[in-house]
Amino acid sequence: METDMTVGSPVRVILNFTLPIFIGNIFQQLYNMADAVIVGKFVGPNALAAVGSCGTLMFLIIGFLQGLTAGFTVITAQHFGAGNKKAMRQSVASAYILSAIVSVIMTVLSMSMMKQILGWMNTPPEIYSEAYGYIMVICAGIVAQVLYNLLASILRALGNSKVPLYFLILAAFLNVVLDLVFIIVFHMGAAGAAYATVISQGVSGIACLIYIIKKVPDLHLKREDWKLHRDLSLWQIKIGLPMALQYSITAIGTIMVQAALNTLGALSVASFAAASKIEQVVSQAYVALGTTMATYCAQNMGAGKWDRLKKGFSSATVIGSIYAVIAGGAIFFGGKYLVVLFVSEQVGQIMELADIYLKCAGAMFIPLAVVNIYRNGIQGMGYALLPMMAGVAELIGRGAVALISAERGSYLGTCMASPTAWILAGGLLLVMYVCIMRSRAPKGAGSGKK
Repeated sequence: METDMTVGSPVRVILNFTLPIFIGNIFQQLYNMADAVIVGKFVGPNALAAVGSCGTLMFLIIGFLQGLTAGFTVITAQHFGAGNKKAMRQSVASAYILSAIVSVIMTVLSMSMMKQILGWMNTPPEIYSEAYGYIMVICAGIVAQVLYNLLASILRALGNSKVPLYFLILAAFLNVVLDLVFIIVFHMGAAGAAYATVISQGVSGIACLIYIIKKVPDLHLKREDWKLHRDLSLWQIKIGLPMALQYSITAIGTIMVQAALNTLGALSVASFAAASKIEQVVSQAYVALGTTMATYCAQNMGAGKWDRLKKGFSSATVIGSIYAVIAGGAIFFGGKYLVVLFVSEQVGQIMELADIYLKCAGAMFIPLAVVNIYRNGIQGMGYALLPMMAGVAELIGRGAVALISAERGSYLGTCMASPTAWILAGGLLLVMYVCIMRSRAPKGAGSGKK
């Protein structure tokens, strides 16, 4: 089920690859949404606020690992595009080893520092216990998160975006069942939702591994493939670490937003949490489009097809903009009515506050599309440090607005933090893209070897 993205219509290739990832991302978001819905309905607003307050921490930890594993497999996609199967297998083996090392380190660091981190975030006392119990289980299950994300990235590097989708659907349904069992039957509170998420993610990772063993002979590693090559490992780290830091920089900004929210009380935290879940589900199209562009650009970079790279960016921008108008309009005008899925108490107040964030986010979906398309596309081309600089701009914008909002006690200001970050980062990435294309594209490039 491998897909060669160096041939065929760029629009068709991008859409066909993006759709399964989008659906898969929706189901992955359903993990957290199911957690929020069931916790909010059966435990209460404080527990919902606890889960919501941990969302930024999850993004920091899991986002770092997602960026790292995605970066490790950029080289895999480039070798696949170039038709070098031996080098491709070596890059996969190296990614396995590096990911295992990072998993252990991240698990130890996150669990040992969590109490201090929650303190830095001004976590309200009434939700502290539930928040701590939830995030500690997530941290203990980092290896499950890494297993799925790495194997899914490897499959996507070979152009296979459908199989990871199938296993995510399985895991999403399993997560809902386990949520109900752990929370309603065993009364485990927010921690029960975390256990359900980790177990479900682990199942999807194991399913990916079994599929690779049975169905993907190109990924059957030989003994010599497991020999670590210093240059290869450093190359992967050179790409993977900036991509991971990119996610972390973004997450630090969201933590600053969460800290600002926490000063406004549990009701504001719960409202923002519900609104964020809605926005995150809708905006998964951009995440999917970004993932597609990383693979598309990596394969075409490996094949030396510069003209096709340009066409891919143009096609993705049009697709993202059209979706932005439709999806942004939907949550701008009607997103607040979905809040009833998350709460059964103080519905009117929470709906009113959630609507403020949804309007702020929905109006700025085009910049969000630009951020995901161009950041991931440039990373797929092998430029890791430049997108990270855009992440710094994103951090500055989001952090500055969050700090000012916290000082003034402004909920509206806090809601504008992320849209501001999207505008700054998107503008900088467009400038980077133009400069790269003008300076590096060889004259007469575009024919490639296929």
